[in-house]
Amino acid sequence: MSQLPDTTALILEHEGSVLKIWFNRPDARNALSAEMVEELDRVLDSIADDRSIRTIVLRGKGGFFCAGGDIKGFKSDMQGSETDHVEVARGNRTFGDLMIKLNEQPQVVIILVEGAAIGGGLGLACVGDVTIVTKDARFRLSETSLGIPPAQIAPFVTERVGLTQARRLMLTGARFKGDEALQYGIAHMLANDAQDMEALCQEVLEQISLCAPGANAVTKGIVFESTRRPRAEALDFASRGFASCMLSEEGTEGVSAFVEKRKPSWATE
Repeated sequence: MSQLPDTTALILEHEGSVLKIWFNRPDARNALSAEMVEELDRVLDSIADDRSIRTIVLRGKGGFFCAGGDIKGFKSDMQGSETDHVEVARGNRTFGDLMIKLNEQPQVVIILVEGAAIGGGLGLACVGDVTIVTKDARFRLSETSLGIPPAQIAPFVTERVGLTQARRLMLTGARFKGDEALQYGIAHMLANDAQDMEALCQEVLEQISLCAPGANAVTKGIVFESTRRPRAEALDFASRGFASCMLSEEGTEGVSAFVEKRKPSWATE
C-alpha cells in the first residue's frame, strides 16, 4: 500500500482496494481551491503505480459535489498582486493537467454527484470511468456567464457529450438535472437519492472486484492511445499490452482459474 499524503482540503478513506476521496470544503460548496487541486494531484501520483488500490471514488462532503473553480479565490489572487497574462494562463493550465491525470488514472474512477456539479465540477463528472448522479443533482457550465471560457474542461466535456451538445451547453450556460445528464452521456447511472447512489456504487465496486487490477490499468491505457494514435499504431500498442498481461502473474492466474473452474485470486480478496 502506498503512503498517502497528508491533506486538508480532501478527506481520504482507504478501505480494502477502494480509496474514497472527499472534497472537504462544504461551506464553499466544495469549490476547487488551489490547495484542493494540488492535494488531489499529489494523491493521484502517490497511488498511480499501486495495483492494490483498484478503485477511486470521488465525492463531495455536505451533500454537494463541486461548485467549480473558487471564483472568490481567483478574485483575491488577481487583485492582490501584479498578475500578468502568462501567470493567469499558467494557473489555469494547472487544472488541465489535473483533468488529464484523473481522466487517465490507472485505477477505475467512480464519481458520485449529488447536490450540484457546476463548471469545473461538471468537467470532473465527465472524466469518471463510471459517473453516478442523483436525479435532483443540478448541472451547469456557468463560465461564460462570468465572462470567462470553460477553458480546461472544454475538451473533456466535448469528448463526453459530443460537439453539438457541448457548444449549446457552453454557449448558453443551460441548467439541467440528473436525468438530462444521463441523456447527454455525462452520467452512466441515475440514482433516486444519496442512499440509492451509494447502493449503485456498491454494485459497481462488486463488478470491478471481478476484474484484474493490472488488466484494468492496461485497458485504460489502450483506450486512450486508440484515440490519439493511427489505427495500426494503436493496435501495436494494444498487442504489447496484451502480451505483458498474458505473461504476468495476473494472466497466469486468470487462465489457471478459468481452466480449473474457480474464481481468480483477485476476485476472492
